[in-house]
This record gives sequence, structure tokens and C-alpha cells, in this order.
Amino acid sequence: MKFTIDNICGDARACTLQMAHGDVQTPVFMPVGTQAVVKALDYNDMLNLGAQIILANTYHLFLRPTSPLIKKLGGLHGFSNFPNNFLTDSGGFQAFSLSKNTKQDENGMTFKSHIDGSLHYFTPKSVLDAQYDFNSDIMMILDDLVALPNTDERIELSINRTTAWAKEAIEYHMEQKAKGIGVEQNIFAIIQGGISKKFRKMSAEQLCALEDYDGFAIGGLSVGELNNEMYDTVEYTTQFMPKEKPRYLMGVGTPEDLIENIDRGVDMFDCVMPTRNARNGTLFTHFGRINIKNAKFKEDTNPIDSKCQCYTCQNFTTAYIHHLYRANEMTYFRLASIHNLHYYLNLMREAREAILNNLWEEFKNNFFSLRGKQAKQKIYKT
Repeated sequence: MKFTIDNICGDARACTLQMAHGDVQTPVFMPVGTQAVVKALDYNDMLNLGAQIILANTYHLFLRPTSPLIKKLGGLHGFSNFPNNFLTDSGGFQAFSLSKNTKQDENGMTFKSHIDGSLHYFTPKSVLDAQYDFNSDIMMILDDLVALPNTDERIELSINRTTAWAKEAIEYHMEQKAKGIGVEQNIFAIIQGGISKKFRKMSAEQLCALEDYDGFAIGGLSVGELNNEMYDTVEYTTQFMPKEKPRYLMGVGTPEDLIENIDRGVDMFDCVMPTRNARNGTLFTHFGRINIKNAKFKEDTNPIDSKCQCYTCQNFTTAYIHHLYRANEMTYFRLASIHNLHYYLNLMREAREAILNNLWEEFKNNFFSLRGKQAKQKIYKT
């Protein structure tokens, strides 16, 4: 990976990641394609939307159809026909959350498949082996997850174990690259620590000292804490992260969350929200979110968003989308997902343009003004 900072405006950054399957320009939102597909859409839809990178899930693909089969069929790119970049997470969160009685030890985690109950063991090396098979462009390491709230002792153990696994993972990755394996694949470590400044600093300093990592992620947020707590934690944590490497905030979030965290120096985001909410009837617009189930849309001949240029808004009325949802027509899921993803991806393009032109503050304030809101004031110097 070649990482370039194209401009900084305040703390907001516009950067470029040059990788094997094309450039990724930040700020960037990564649509979630858990099973090597973004639900209701195909690779051509994603290209039409301008997606430069998609997130896929190691846990799910490891179990089905399995990593050796994906390797045999051309890696994620050949298997799905999506030619641009893939990021794959380690699968640790899903192993932790979907499997009952997950057991972590010093070397990894034991879990049962949610599909057939079969027993499996993830280690820092084994999750990288699966991701080598996937040929993903960015690989996330295995980290030790804990439920929050928790004791300080357990959180500190989690941080120290995550650091030990990160050291094992980067050493293994460098060994594999020397053998010609994963040469064009990049690896990110994940900073943990809940909303505690003490533990976030501890985790960030331990992990960011591992200089061979290509980038760093902030994990363990957007899991029930207040939005302001999340924003403050991100703002505090980024000051300990290297400026010359990409910063990825995992599992976030609403359009407001994206803008607030770009303002705090984050480059990369992912979340199921635009597609999951679309399927459940919530659509995002320049003026806030709407619930397409609402009876007031039954005869609405306007597009979903008057400022939107997506395929859905350019071709169909809100009344028609309302009808498709009410009739439980499958076409609704595609059209709604196209709209929400277009909104997210276009928001990132506009944010980048504002940063490049040193107009970030104006852009941010206009974004919130259209919603009748105000941005949250930052509290730390970064």
C-alpha cells in the first residue's frame, strides 16, 4: 500500500490508498458485503455506485463456502466478480457474538459454528491464512473481545492479549511475504479499550509501536455507548495514532456519525446501517431520515430526496417505493439499498471535495443545518 495525505483541513483528512485492486480515496465508506455480496445488490450495482472497497466477513466465509474453495475460485475478486478492493475483518467479533460459550485463551478462541455446531479454533495465524486465501486487500487481525461493561482487570487482559496477538500476526505476515504469500495484501491492527481514556491510550500506544502494520483501526465502539462518548473516545484516541497511516473506525454508523468522526481525523468507515435500514424501511436523505412505511407517502409523486441523483430517485416516485415496501416486493430491497448506499458514498465524495478545497467547516455546518442540528464541539487538541 502507498498512503498519501492529499490535504488536511482542521483535523479532517483527504487521503489516497493505492492498492492492488485500485485506489481508495478517503474519507471512504465501505459497504458491508458479509457473504461476499452486499445484500440485494451485485457487483455491477456496486460499480455503478462508485464503491472503491467492500467489507467481507472472515467468520462467515470461513464457514461457508470455506476459504480453500474461495481460493480455488479466484479469491474474493474472482468469486464475486467485484474487481475493486476488499477488506476482510478477522471474524473474531462474529465468533464471539454468534457462538454460545466462546472460549478465549492465550493463543486464540474456540467457537461453535452457528450453521451446524461444528467446533473451530481461531488463532492470529489461522485467520490470516483464511484471508490469504480470500486475497483481500486489507486484512484485520484477531483481537481479544470482551463484553462491556467489564472489570478493569479483564479489559487490561484483553488489551495485553490483543497486543500479543498483533505481534504474532505481524511477524507471521512478514514471514509469509518473504515466501511470496500475501505480498500485495495489507494488514491493520485494532485498538480496543472501551470508552476509557486510560485503556484507549494503553492499547493505541502498544499497537502503534508495531511499525510494520499498514494501518490502524479503532474497534469496540458503537456498541451501545452514547454518541457523545463515542465521538470523545475517537477524538482522544486519534492523537496516539500515526498521521502517516490510514485510520479506520469500525462499525460506524449514521451519516451524522461519519461527519463527526471525519472531523476528528478518521479516514475509513463501514456499517450495515444503510443496507439494513433500507430493508427495514428507513431511507437517508440530505434532510434527515424518513420511514417509507408512513402513510403520508402513499400519493407522494416526488423522489425520495430532491437533492439525490441516484438511480432510484431519478426513476421512481416515493409513492412507488412506498407501494413496493407495503407489497413486500423484492425490488424494493434493491431500489432502497441503491438509494441509501448512493447517499452514503456521495456524502463521502462531497466531504473529500470540501477537505481538498479547505471548505470542511462550511461543509460540516451545512450538513447539520439541513437537518436542523449542530455539530458537537470537540474537546481535545489533536
